[in-house]
Amino acid sequence: MDGDNDSHGQWEPFGTPIFKGDEARALSRVGVVDIGSNSVRLVVFDGAARSPAYFFNEKVMCGLGAGMAETGRLNPEGKTRALAALKRFRLLGEGMDLPDLTVVATAAMREAEDGPAFTAEMEEASGLTIHVIDGSEEARLSAQGVLLGWPGSFGLVCDIGGSSMELAEIHGGTVGRRVTSPLGPLKFKDIEGGKKAREKYIKREIKILADHMGEQRDRMFLVGGSWRAIARIDMERRGYPLHVLHEYRMDEAAVADTIAFIEAADLEALRNACGISATRMALVPFAAEVLGRLVKTFTPKDIALSSYGIREGLLYEQMPQALRDLDPLIEACRFAEAKDSRLPGFGKALYRFVEPLFPGAAPAKARLIKAACLLHDVSWRAHPDYRAEVCFDYATRANLGGLKHQERIWLGLALLHRYRNKREGTRFEALFSLIDEATQKEAEVLGKAMRFGAMLWSLDPMPQKIRLTWDPATRALRLILPQHSAPLFGEVTESRFKSLATALEADSAEVDIQPDEAP
Repeated sequence: MDGDNDSHGQWEPFGTPIFKGDEARALSRVGVVDIGSNSVRLVVFDGAARSPAYFFNEKVMCGLGAGMAETGRLNPEGKTRALAALKRFRLLGEGMDLPDLTVVATAAMREAEDGPAFTAEMEEASGLTIHVIDGSEEARLSAQGVLLGWPGSFGLVCDIGGSSMELAEIHGGTVGRRVTSPLGPLKFKDIEGGKKAREKYIKREIKILADHMGEQRDRMFLVGGSWRAIARIDMERRGYPLHVLHEYRMDEAAVADTIAFIEAADLEALRNACGISATRMALVPFAAEVLGRLVKTFTPKDIALSSYGIREGLLYEQMPQALRDLDPLIEACRFAEAKDSRLPGFGKALYRFVEPLFPGAAPAKARLIKAACLLHDVSWRAHPDYRAEVCFDYATRANLGGLKHQERIWLGLALLHRYRNKREGTRFEALFSLIDEATQKEAEVLGKAMRFGAMLWSLDPMPQKIRLTWDPATRALRLILPQHSAPLFGEVTESRFKSLATALEADSAEVDIQPDEAP
């Protein structure tokens, strides 16, 4: 197989990885502290800058915004906990040799009458600079977090916190109109008059938002812990087998059904079943009321959960445009190959080898094939008996941006078949049903092609090429080998070639050994 270099572009991502450049290396470790109404969190991003790897992630549930609706001031116990957390995070940052921590504070800190004084107190105690951002800036950063995972997307980003909710529109990689509102559950959960009063309040506030944002019929992206908790409950209600919240999809009917499910449930039993904290669960019923009205008002074409928000938006803020323009999935896979594979760079050669088996593949499918080829060898250190499972787990549960759940399963199946002929008898069978039989078969073909191609392990720069050809009309599979490479076709290689032919349902499978070209 050929390993020559070429220039990289949006859909030909096998040139020099951008994470090797100076601009991306400067982003290799970025620390962000988010002081919210519910929690204070430190996230340290590391590795492939275009697709965030979470080097460190710690959250302290402080509840700074608890009781603010009545007092107008930050919660005293929350202040004590937030100050202790910030001091700890500063020392952790120093221990990780971070050049700086970016600290942002949102609704509770900007709205409390004692917010400015507490900001000054925390800055003096920690030595850190705290940026108290307004609602519009909070909306913009949350939307940029979504763009980190969905470059070029169109839709409405809805970020709910404890004391506010922000909306922002995104289109073609840019952030458009944005607006903030007092629809954080801590703000209205204790409104006098109970549920009817809350419904009236929520309806009025969302009408104001809709008047500002205009028609928004594209995808709705949900950002924030309360939305994630509702999605986890939706998974529980449906018996959904893949417990990955990022890119989880719902529609208007599912939202309505889940709100009814929450209203009828024993909340403590539901909390335990879903693994939701008591603090978060206390806000879920109120957040659900907001979500129901949001969906009825904007009627999005679909709803996607985003685990990326303001913290990831701060990382995106620091990226050069060249890095923003790249595919987060491919960059993460390239980084994994460079870090963990036995022969970095072979993924490109393997992709070119298997490409003829997928003639006319759409860009979305070609992208997944490229990702699989890059990841085909990153789990080689696992025990041989468990490599297939490790590969599947990695693809389906790793922090890979820009992957629908069905795409995760397809990628996982392809990598499983890289190390295992059969998919039956694994602990993942419940997940396979998320894609249809034909799609499962396609993933099997790719996996067995990679399993076979790995037997021809070489980055030979000579112009003579090892190639596969496949004619779907005649169902003819052919391996072309230059004479000098013929010894690579040993007994095990032949067995894997036959296995590939079986997966393709080939009528013929031939090996064509050709004379070496003259040097």
